[in-house]
Amino acid sequence: MKALTYHGPLDVRVEHVPDPVLDARDDIIVRVTATAICGSDLHLFRGKVPGLHAGDVLGHEFMGIVEEVGPDVTMLAKGDRVVVPFTIACGHCFFCERTLFAACENTNPGQGALLNRKRLRSGAGMFGYTHLYGGYAGGQAEFVRVPRANVGPLKLPEGVADERVLFLSDILPTGYQAVLDAGVGVGSTVAIFGAGPVGQMAAACARLLGASRIFMVDHHRYRLNFATAAYAVDPINFDEIDDPAQYIIEHTDFRGVDASIDAVGFEAKGSLVETVLTEIKAEGSRGVVPRWAIAATRRGGTVSLPGVYAGFVHGFPLGDAFEKGLRLCMGQTHVQRHMPLLLEYILEGRLRPELIISHRLALEEAVRGYTLFNEKQEDCRKVVLVPGSSATAAHA
Repeated sequence: MKALTYHGPLDVRVEHVPDPVLDARDDIIVRVTATAICGSDLHLFRGKVPGLHAGDVLGHEFMGIVEEVGPDVTMLAKGDRVVVPFTIACGHCFFCERTLFAACENTNPGQGALLNRKRLRSGAGMFGYTHLYGGYAGGQAEFVRVPRANVGPLKLPEGVADERVLFLSDILPTGYQAVLDAGVGVGSTVAIFGAGPVGQMAAACARLLGASRIFMVDHHRYRLNFATAAYAVDPINFDEIDDPAQYIIEHTDFRGVDASIDAVGFEAKGSLVETVLTEIKAEGSRGVVPRWAIAATRRGGTVSLPGVYAGFVHGFPLGDAFEKGLRLCMGQTHVQRHMPLLLEYILEGRLRPELIISHRLALEEAVRGYTLFNEKQEDCRKVVLVPGSSATAAHA
């Protein structure tokens, strides 16, 4: 089959690789009908995450048709159309029983050797996201082996287009969980840092839950323009406003917002000091966005971090967060928990995640898709890839 494979920083290729086969009794094989390039895929593309091997198949946002089923699969049948969550969960461990699917204890064999298990258990395995998360082949391919098929994949109703439901695999539940963690409700004021796909989904979900005002901070004007038109945000371009947090405070009666959401993560554009520290591996992440978020949030408010972080952060203002009595929420998304309700919102027309798509390409054009997304060319917001057919097939 054809698949997008990693060969080093900024070097990905569409190649022929062996077809996946059933490995466990509760596996399925999915023929991919639509897949997407996620912002967190760019961390891999840039070589910023360890644990990738040459030839690894990338991609964790995908959906398709069930082609084969293992003998213990009871929830799905051949021919079912499914969207697959990016986290792989067993469904019966300590964490899965508490719907904390991203903390599953049984699906990530790759990280155990890197952790002292007397102190910390590894989290869930993930598709296409390094051997730190199990080394599972990803979904930017024609076919994918999906383990634990009785727990993860969501069967879809007839007649709903791929593009409307594809983002149930990651960015929509991630944005939604970020908003829930932030405690957003009717009348809330929110600051969202980052106008990429997760930031856009967070804005959509904040509106859904009744937020009265949303500030969005970024420095790509086309992203801010889209969010302003689609979700009525108050845009803040940090290339033009040096201190977004101070601006937000000044426009909220000098209190700050009820909640801030960091939809950027560890590769945020930071200071020279942070850039050097991360390049020499003295720090794991740049902390400019958490600092802005803490500063912009009112006393007793909440800071939610769906953005990916690793290791230590330079200059983290823990004292400021304590003094303001802030609540901090963060972590990977428990996708399986949110998918059914979000599907209902989509079918009711209350959420339209497909609006963020700017580019539709054939899988064979995946390398171009990564370049467009990474370099912000052609006002690229989100790339959808369609294997084995024209790029317009995702509309069907």
